[in-house]
Amino acid sequence: MSSKPTHFPVILFDLGNTLIYSEAPWPQTFTQSIQALTASLRDNGVRFDEAVFKREFERRMIAYYDERDTEFIEYTTAYVLTNLLQESRVTLPGNGVVKEAVRAMYAVSQAGWQPEADALPMLETLRSRGYRLGLISNAPDADDVAVLVDKAGVRQFFEIILVSASFGRRKPHPAIFQQALDYFGVRPQNAVMVGDTLGADIVGANQLGMASVWITRRAGTPGNRDHLDTIQPTATIKTLAELPGLLAGWE
Repeated sequence: MSSKPTHFPVILFDLGNTLIYSEAPWPQTFTQSIQALTASLRDNGVRFDEAVFKREFERRMIAYYDERDTEFIEYTTAYVLTNLLQESRVTLPGNGVVKEAVRAMYAVSQAGWQPEADALPMLETLRSRGYRLGLISNAPDADDVAVLVDKAGVRQFFEIILVSASFGRRKPHPAIFQQALDYFGVRPQNAVMVGDTLGADIVGANQLGMASVWITRRAGTPGNRDHLDTIQPTATIKTLAELPGLLAGWE
């Protein structure tokens, strides 16, 4: 293989359950996260009925999760929280209270995420072979993604990191993929998307004409099972360690 890939010079990656993973149970983590957010608000002088607030915030976050997966618009956790506080006529004692509360919320889940053992060696290999790398992550908070990227030690590999919370659109919306392609100055046919979610990573790449690689190591989710017969990736791998060899064969 040449040092400068000619056919697929750009490789785009998903983050969660692709490059990093967490084995913490989500229902418990979600509950603890809301508790941490509520405690942060209280400790910063916000006065409100905590039990009522927690129930309503949880309800709104679940509704937000459902809506964003059909509309592909990312309103962010801070947006949901700010709206609830305003509608509840809660007085904030100072600037930065919402941001600090959201930070406290995501610190709970951040503790459980860690890089896949083969992530860094794979990224090193691709970079040494001349590939240009980007990251596209669906997430409701951009600062959370920044923490996870740095915790995993992968920031150095990516020329561009796109987060739906900042961009406003979620995968599989074509706009967020196109933003990455425009940055690299390549056509869809010259880029590859690697991710674990059929309904976001794979269908998003497919609809633009990009090659798509589905990594199945942590892809046993209900959403993926629902799409097994309708969404077909260009290739399937179980581990990241397989990716350099797959790309070399394509070149």
